[in-house]
Amino acid sequence: MTPISIFPQSLRLLSPPSPLLISSHLKTKRTPSNPIIMTSWLKQTLGQRFNPSGISSFTDVISRDPQLALPHLTVPDIRHLDWAELRRLGFQGVVFDKDNTLTAPYSLSLWPSLVPAFELCRSAFPGKIAVFSNSAGLYQYDPDGKEARALEEAIGGVHVIRHEIKKPGGTAEDIEKYFGCSASNLIMVGDRQFTDIVYGNRNGFLTILTEPLSLSEDPFVVKQVRKLESYLINRWYQQGLKPSKHSLLSEAKQCVKAPSF
Repeated sequence: MTPISIFPQSLRLLSPPSPLLISSHLKTKRTPSNPIIMTSWLKQTLGQRFNPSGISSFTDVISRDPQLALPHLTVPDIRHLDWAELRRLGFQGVVFDKDNTLTAPYSLSLWPSLVPAFELCRSAFPGKIAVFSNSAGLYQYDPDGKEARALEEAIGGVHVIRHEIKKPGGTAEDIEKYFGCSASNLIMVGDRQFTDIVYGNRNGFLTILTEPLSLSEDPFVVKQVRKLESYLINRWYQQGLKPSKHSLLSEAKQCVKAPSF
C-alpha cells in the first residue's frame, strides 16, 4: 500500500546539534546511534517541554519500527476523504486530532473551509465521531475539562474524549469504550506522524495523515520537530518502506476524492 501524497517540507534543522551532524549519522548504517542523536537534539530543543515518554516512543520508532510512523492514507485535508466510502468499507467511527487537523492551534473553532467536509463525516458516521487531542481533554493540559467542554459546544456536540496519557503513548481503551468497538474498526485522523499516526498504528486504527492547517501558528519547537519528522518519513519512503496493511482497506485511492467545495 502506498501513500497518496507526500508533503514537501524544508528539512533544514535550526537547533543544535548541527543538521549536518544529524544527516550524516542518519545516512550511515549505524542505526543504534541514531536514537541517541535524536534524543540529544530533541532534549536540547525542547528544554522544559521535554517529554521523556514521548521521546522514548520517538527513538523506539526510528530504531525498531519506522513503519509505525507511516499512515495508511495521506491527504491535504479532510475535504479529500470519501466518508461514505469509508463507512461502506465497514469502519464504525472517526477519531480526530484537534490542533492543525480540525482547528488552528489553540483555537476552538473549526477551520472554515473544512466545515462542509466535517458535516459530511457526521452524516456518514452519525453519533460516531470524537476528538482525541493532546490539548483539549488531556488531563495534564485541561485538568477540569473546561476546554474540552468549550470545544464540544463549538463543534456541535461532538464528544471530546478525556484521557491521561499524551499520544503516542497509552492504549485505545478510552476510545474503544466510547465507541463500543475495537480500534481496528475506527479511523484516526491527524497531522503529526510521530504522535497521531504512531498512536493510531500501534493500536490498530486506520490512520490518515493530513497537512497541517496553519504552520505559521505552530510554536518554534513544533516547527523544528516537524522538519525532523518530514526528513525521516521521506527518507523511509525513498528506501521503499510502505505503510502496514489494514484489513478493511485494500486500496487507498478508493477513499480519496477531489474536494467539491
